[in-house]
Amino acid sequence: MAEANGGKGRTGSVQSIERAFGLLETMADAGGMMGLSQLATASGLPLPTIHRLVRTLVDLGYLRQEPSRQYVLGPKLIRLGESSSHMLSVWARPHLARLVDELGESANMAMLDGDQVVYLAQVPSRHSMRMFTEVGRRVLPHCTAVGKAMLAQLPESEVRDLLHRTGMPRHTDNTITTPDAFTAQLHKAEESGYATDEGEQEVGVRCVAVAVPDAPSRLAMSISGPAGRMTEDLVERAVPLLTQAAKALSDDLR
Repeated sequence: MAEANGGKGRTGSVQSIERAFGLLETMADAGGMMGLSQLATASGLPLPTIHRLVRTLVDLGYLRQEPSRQYVLGPKLIRLGESSSHMLSVWARPHLARLVDELGESANMAMLDGDQVVYLAQVPSRHSMRMFTEVGRRVLPHCTAVGKAMLAQLPESEVRDLLHRTGMPRHTDNTITTPDAFTAQLHKAEESGYATDEGEQEVGVRCVAVAVPDAPSRLAMSISGPAGRMTEDLVERAVPLLTQAAKALSDDLR
């Protein structure tokens, strides 16, 4: 009897919830705007089912219909995203604090949000001279270690499209400003499991970062500090500790 009731429930409201969230994720992956036929093709669901789910999501404020008759992710999702980002920071802080204790330099967590990197959490170094990144700060990914670590997980065609949109502006003499040179760095990061920023965002600052595996969003964790303290020995010690912290955070998020 228990199995029969479970099966029945899954074909009703539970299945509808799974399908509705699946549609939202499909739209997010596609850039946030899709038509009904596109959703039907991408999801494999019948058009009447898509229409029913979409109308419900519109009524709830999670989708909105544009004059073009396509549907876009609705503003009500912003509140959920903001709360989720806050919780990501809460879950990350203990892992970042351990990195600071073990390595002595500032530890950060960032997320890829569209074409930008947004910093969600930081635990600062206790050195009087330290790197401070304001939570909520947005930067372009081509000049940051966290950006490289996250982009190394994406297909090269998607990376090149992003670079074309952002234009790869120069921030310092070390900033990489050509797609070929940048993608070569991403291949290196993919092979080694970590990425670095060699004063490419700010002069005199060095960072090392790893991606958070199997996370619900593109996330990365990093250690940053003055180049004089961020020696090769420190980077060599940091990489396995960052990798361990990223895996532990990933486990917490499941």
